[in-house]
Amino acid sequence: MLTTPKMKLIQELIAGASREELIWLSGYLAGVVAQGTAFSPPAAAVAAIVSATTATPVLAAASEQAASTLRITIAYGTETGNSKKLAADFAARAKKKGIQAKLVGLEQYRLNDLSKEEYFLTVISTQGDGEPPAAAKKFFDHIHHGELKLDRMKYGVLALGDTAYPLFCKAGEDVDQQLQKMGGQRIVSLQKCDTDYEAEAGIWFDRVLQQLSSPTAGAAAPAATIPTGPAVAARPSGKRTYTGTILSNINLNDRGSGKQTHHLEIAAEGVDYQPGDSIGIVPENPLAVVEAIIAVTGADAARLHPHRSEEHPLSHLLRKKLNIVYLPERVVKKYAGIVKQEIPETKIGLLDLLKIYPVKDTAQFHAVVAVLEPIAPRLYSISSSPEAHPGEIHLTVARDAFEINAEIKYGLCSDGLSQRPPGETIEFYVHHNSQFRLPVPDADIIMIGPGTGIAPFRSFLAQRDSQGAQGKNWLFFGDRRFTTDFLYQTELQDWAKTGVLTRINTAFSRDQQEKVYVQHKMQKQSADLFRWLESGAHVYVCGAKEPMSVDVENTLLSIIQREGNKNAAQAESYLEELKETGRYTKDVY
Repeated sequence: MLTTPKMKLIQELIAGASREELIWLSGYLAGVVAQGTAFSPPAAAVAAIVSATTATPVLAAASEQAASTLRITIAYGTETGNSKKLAADFAARAKKKGIQAKLVGLEQYRLNDLSKEEYFLTVISTQGDGEPPAAAKKFFDHIHHGELKLDRMKYGVLALGDTAYPLFCKAGEDVDQQLQKMGGQRIVSLQKCDTDYEAEAGIWFDRVLQQLSSPTAGAAAPAATIPTGPAVAARPSGKRTYTGTILSNINLNDRGSGKQTHHLEIAAEGVDYQPGDSIGIVPENPLAVVEAIIAVTGADAARLHPHRSEEHPLSHLLRKKLNIVYLPERVVKKYAGIVKQEIPETKIGLLDLLKIYPVKDTAQFHAVVAVLEPIAPRLYSISSSPEAHPGEIHLTVARDAFEINAEIKYGLCSDGLSQRPPGETIEFYVHHNSQFRLPVPDADIIMIGPGTGIAPFRSFLAQRDSQGAQGKNWLFFGDRRFTTDFLYQTELQDWAKTGVLTRINTAFSRDQQEKVYVQHKMQKQSADLFRWLESGAHVYVCGAKEPMSVDVENTLLSIIQREGNKNAAQAESYLEELKETGRYTKDVY
């Protein structure tokens, strides 16, 4: 029991303390008891207690109000919708904790607000060659080129990426470093997540909430609770990889076509995917190129080389692990440093590089191998439905052909897939796209997918057919010629006959003198198309990013403006609302 003077002191302390000060004091005393020995509080702690006993009711009330109105901004930069979904989940969890969370896409974020932020979390993915999503580009450029001071900001960055790519989570790393460089303090360290991100992302946000729930979170956070050193984040262990067997490989284009589009069916039991998802495949390098590289350098094909905490024979690395076909400029620059020669910064194959700027010995070549980057995976939209094609995954792959110096070249992965015979096995992983999803069964959908953009819509239609969905389905499909390039013609016609496909409009660009594309067919159906939009239809676009998806979006805007009797700004706002509500989504490449 306390003596009367001590009890009086405690009562005075409690009477003058705010709620968060009492919580702090409770934890402080618990720590003293846990030490089990006589303990002399540091001067700072004594000062805090004295300050608490002399605090006026106004100051205590203000402090309590600050704690109860903690505000954070959660901004996301996304390409496939995964970052948006995580950010929305985070915002919901924060609100349950009594924290006011503002959720915003980086494409809509007011850049002038950045210097005013006190608590700022961002979830951002990395695209292509270490780049931010297109929607986050303006924000990304602003923090790299703007003159900003973020001394009052406490922040956290969750980076999504794919460990199969050389510049894993590079966009997130850049944002984290820039915010710190401008004076921001980390609430928690940068967290980098692979394609299987849910568990690690949840743990990261638990740590954020723990920091925000500390007694002093509503005021200036003490330095001890905010790491200010370099971000530390363990590299994820990897994604789940599946092995499937090729059941069939058929060229969908007829004789006389200038294209090859292959339909592959892969036996893949137990693979969890949804319509709208893709699979990632890491292609192999041509054996002839690997053998030529080993011959021209005189290297030992069996020599073991380290690669991602493992060791592999040189021939295996060059065939299955390392990019040797088109080296990015940053690798060419490293090569130039090793061989000590002036080399123009350009994309070039390793074999050509070795022939033009040879290494002087095998030691130099082994140094070159050490700077080569992993083969980047290629993503292909799944064209099957888990309901209609159980235990299988179907792909629609165009064999990519292009010309370099008057010589026809083929895409590394698409060329390899087009030649894979039935019976061969193939490794892949699932790339989930939480944004490109079917709506509720009774909602109407408009699908715009020329060429291989038809792939996810074959999945959509098969899924809706299997489930007996009542929503109407309208497809715009286009290619070069009706007789040779009408992909999945029989299936689409059957779905039209049975009513699964409510409407179909096709555009075959080379069947007449003037080229006709899907956007031209959209214009001809503008009145009906706008009526579908007004009735709540969802719009999906899949295929080439440029120029197709740009032309389609501009056409949508003109239809909305004309049929909706709106000006340009109103049409933009209308389309933006479709995007925000998930009724207009794209999967473009």
